[in-house]
Formats: sequence, structure tokens, C-alpha cells
Amino acid sequence: MDEQGETTLEAVGPRLKHLRLRRDVTLTQLAEATGISTSTLSRLEAGLRRPTLEQLLPLARYYGVTLDSLVDAPRTGDPRVDLRPMSCGDGSVIIPLTRRPGGIQAYKFVLPAGSDETVPDLRSHEGFDWAYVLNGTLRLVLGDQDLLLGPAEAVEFDTRTPHWFGSTSRGPVEYLSLIGRQGERTHLRATPR
Repeated sequence: MDEQGETTLEAVGPRLKHLRLRRDVTLTQLAEATGISTSTLSRLEAGLRRPTLEQLLPLARYYGVTLDSLVDAPRTGDPRVDLRPMSCGDGSVIIPLTRRPGGIQAYKFVLPAGSDETVPDLRSHEGFDWAYVLNGTLRLVLGDQDLLLGPAEAVEFDTRTPHWFGSTSRGPVEYLSLIGRQGERTHLRATPR
């Protein structure tokens, strides 16, 4: 194995431990959920054991991440179509769904459960946004409106209006967001042409 491969595998242990601690899960709970023994999980996290594909698959499935992100595989191919999830410090994940220059950009957002007492930090910018809730309850503060959107509900607005997206104490939320430049809007058609 080349030096880059060795370095990649050495970094898996700390990444696994970070994912587990961020979710506040014990080794025992993780072992029960994945079918991998507690001692093996401990050795993997400590870097004392090299992970196998049979171990990485259930761990990636449990954490809801791709194998590429779990092992931090080197980027290959055209960077405009490398659609790796981006983890944020607050536990949220942003998954780019498009990477073409210009035009409407599509993202999937996964936000962990939040606090109903969170004070929104409203932002505004040029453009237009369309959001569609997949799961959970999305809190959207849009100007002076404080909205709660559930699954299958959508919203469209001019992003020059101060806005903020967040989750609630009800649990995590997943939603899609289409973001376009000013004047570029999503077109909905209810009847065939």
C-alpha cells in the first residue's frame, strides 16, 4: 500500500471516535447497532486495528455518511461534481446535490434536534430560496414571521428578506433547498402544457 493509503487508513480511527462522541453513543450501544464487537470498535478508534470493508459498511450506514467521507478518501475526478457532505460544527450536515457553475444550486440539509429557545441569527443576501421539508419540523424565521414547516411543506422567498433556518426540540430535520441568483426562481407547473 502506498504512503497516501496508509495515511488515509490511519486517520479513520480518530474520525470514527469523533462521530461516535458527537452522537453521544457508547461503544456498547454502537456494538449492538452494528454487530461489531466492543473491543474491535475500541481498537479501530485507537488506530490499533486497520478497518476492513465489512466493518466500515455498517459504521457508515449507522452514522449516515458515505464510505468516502468516513475514510476521507482523496478527491478524484471533476471537482465540480464531487458531491461530498460537509459537516458543520453544530452537528448539521450539508449535502450538495448540484455543482454546476451558475444557475440554481440544490442542497440537502440535515439539522440535529435544536432548542426552542434558540435566538435566530437572521441573514439576508441576493437571491431566491425554495425549501422543501423531507422529515421533521423546520423552523423558518422570515422577516417578522416565525414559521414551523412539516414534511411535504414548501416555502419560497426572496433572500433579501432577513431569514434563518433551524430545527426544534421535536427532533432533527431534513430539508431540500434550491438557491438561485436574484430573479432566478423555481417554476412550478400544475397542469401539462
